[in-house]
Amino acid sequence: MQIVLDYIQDFFARLTQTEWIWLIVLGCACLIQCVYWWVIYTYLPRFSRKIKKGKITFTQATPPVSVVICARNERYNLERFLPLILEQDYPEFEVVVVDDGSTDDTNDYLTVLKTQYEHLRTTFVPNEAKFINSKKFALTLGIKATKHELLVLTDADCKPLSNQWLRKIVRNFDKDTDVVLGYGTYKKTKGLLNHLIVFDTLMIAIQYFNYALCGVPYMGVGRNLAYRKSTFTKNQGFTSHLNILSGDDDLFVNKVATKQNTRIEIAPESHTESVPEETFRNWIRQKRRHLSTATLYNFKSKALLGLESLSRGVFYIALVGALIVGEWQLQSLAAGIFLIRYISQYIVINVSAKKLNERRFYTGILLFDLILPLISLHLMLTGGKQKSSSW
Repeated sequence: MQIVLDYIQDFFARLTQTEWIWLIVLGCACLIQCVYWWVIYTYLPRFSRKIKKGKITFTQATPPVSVVICARNERYNLERFLPLILEQDYPEFEVVVVDDGSTDDTNDYLTVLKTQYEHLRTTFVPNEAKFINSKKFALTLGIKATKHELLVLTDADCKPLSNQWLRKIVRNFDKDTDVVLGYGTYKKTKGLLNHLIVFDTLMIAIQYFNYALCGVPYMGVGRNLAYRKSTFTKNQGFTSHLNILSGDDDLFVNKVATKQNTRIEIAPESHTESVPEETFRNWIRQKRRHLSTATLYNFKSKALLGLESLSRGVFYIALVGALIVGEWQLQSLAAGIFLIRYISQYIVINVSAKKLNERRFYTGILLFDLILPLISLHLMLTGGKQKSSSW
């Protein structure tokens, strides 16, 4: 035993002052990262286990529901996915589709479909209002046209993955619940871009689900989101951020969601699936639009997200520094610390992916964990806040 202690003492004694600084910075950054991965990001797996054990209660009531969808030149997607929404296994619901200035035959298709489904209703953005050119305006018109208190929102290019979608979302609306956050995945295909999109979507979900479970809900996705009409009206809808192109989902949730009034729904039957972008350029454009809202989050949300991003950046900088300037002692320690963080990511990401019925990731974690922050940083530094324009 003494021989081992002497070896360890001699090992650390060989480190120079500069190497000690790199090691301390790397170790502190790794510690913060591990707190995120093992404390905050494990709320979701624990929540899933509580559901299986019957410790999470759901309401059995099935109040009437309004589904709201905005569509602009979405004839093809509406034809593929709208019947799946209209044929949900739910006692009483309506589907309100807002035609936002479509120039294809979206309106003709909806007119025909209304003869087949009595609970399909449509509205449109008036010609004199088209200069506003914002999804938020179209969505507001759709919400005002609804008849019911509970609103479920999705997009025209989304499909529910089961006919139990509405039942699973609505079961969370007890007397205290105003907002329900669902999961919207993307269709899996081959190729690096699709793997990147799915990984990015999974990581975003890991963050907003876990933050909601630990009492800091900060966003949701418009592909699968529900809230009360009275909550929308009381908070004056999107008026506080009409000048931002995005934010009809995350900025609204960031404004109205609290620890007490927000729940999440993760059952596979509650998921929606969207059509992913097929080119890197289009995905970057979409990513830029989404990131334009981050600076408007409340302080607590920005602090949590910022600390994670900062500690991740410092971790990689310190890792590279330690490997470059250090001798084999520091390089060995740096490699060990890196391995600790990677194993933490590997376990938590794939356990969460299993709970969300999502694709698993292995060595790709190393690549995407480096690429995504760099892409996000570049877009935030070069993009700025986007004003209202075409969605």
